[in-house]
Amino acid sequence: MRSSDNGGRREKFSLALVIALGLGMVGGVAVDRIAAGGLSALDVPRNFRLIAEAWNIIEAVYVDRAAVQPRPMTYGAISGMVDALGDTGHSRFLSPSMVKALGEIQRSKFEGIGAEIQVRNGRVLIVAPLDRSPAQRAGLRSGDVILDVNGHTVNGLTVDQVAAEISGPAGTSVTLTILDVGSGRTRTLTLERASITIHDVSWHRLPGTNVAHVRISTFGKGVTSDLRKALDDIRREGIGAVVLDLRNNPGGLLEEAIGASSQFLSGGNVLLTKDSRGKITPVPVKPGGVATGIPLVVLINGGTASAAEITAGAINDAHRAELVGQTTIGTGTVLSQFPLADGSALLLAIEEWLTPAGHVIWHKGIVPEVVVALPDDTIPLLPEEEAGMTAEQLQASHDTQLLRALQVLGR
Repeated sequence: MRSSDNGGRREKFSLALVIALGLGMVGGVAVDRIAAGGLSALDVPRNFRLIAEAWNIIEAVYVDRAAVQPRPMTYGAISGMVDALGDTGHSRFLSPSMVKALGEIQRSKFEGIGAEIQVRNGRVLIVAPLDRSPAQRAGLRSGDVILDVNGHTVNGLTVDQVAAEISGPAGTSVTLTILDVGSGRTRTLTLERASITIHDVSWHRLPGTNVAHVRISTFGKGVTSDLRKALDDIRREGIGAVVLDLRNNPGGLLEEAIGASSQFLSGGNVLLTKDSRGKITPVPVKPGGVATGIPLVVLINGGTASAAEITAGAINDAHRAELVGQTTIGTGTVLSQFPLADGSALLLAIEEWLTPAGHVIWHKGIVPEVVVALPDDTIPLLPEEEAGMTAEQLQASHDTQLLRALQVLGR
């Protein structure tokens, strides 16, 4: 999911920050000079003078001398600038370790607990656990709040600082204190970090039905190709309907979202983009979709973000399928990565995206027509888990969203 420069074309992506928890602009020049020992008030713009003044006062008189560390102060200043833009949980500053983690996610293999987190209103939230991860197996759910890590509060910490607290190699353990906002209950969990491989596309025929459960876990590179292959296999097996599962999908590459959405759409647009000047540009469906007529329902929830929201919004606006589940997270900006001199980077929103009908998703999310919540302590079924199930076991499962999707399809 890393942005790359290829022939002058910067690849764009849209995602909520997935933490593999185990993991030349004027501003850049100014930061380098701050770290070197202070800015001259004579050769920088007025607003940078304020930064220089604050920096030099802290460096001169702050009583806790051990806390006056140039690198954390620099990163904190950059993070503060990006946070002031108001694109909470999306645009952000990435330390070198976070840049590395993002690259690992692009390769779909990394070590950690496998959770997507955000800092929102001062709280560290679980947006979604990744499929087959220690976080998912421990029962972490979208909306859970991390209070403590190994007995230390995370209140007031940045995302990067929380990641550093939780990070560690596979086989080691970390203890989290979690608040369930709905019930107000807290629980303490010890998770063993693991090596995690992300399988972007998986599917299985739902037991006792003629419906395929197709899961897209992230929109990494190659998802469109993998999805086309899965849909071709489904068609060859004579399966008559699809449940497209985008729950807890944190997003990924914009081009993959366009390609995946186009498999289900025969025309129109996948999304509209609005740039910093307010110019709106339609992004059309790519021709040649392999599943434009098959009956379809899309599953979404509070962990559905970014590129996954693009896909859900495109399919819904085209009246191609009903959405079942819960309102999505509402990350409505397209990101580009701008590397900084020391290996850190700015992950910055350069465009806002709208659904084809012009609906704003940023901070609002996509609301399903059929609202269904999962029962407490229920983890969504994955296609590979259904391989050994009977029809009776499927109906007795607690995945109420998946079962409701079958009802919507009339199966």
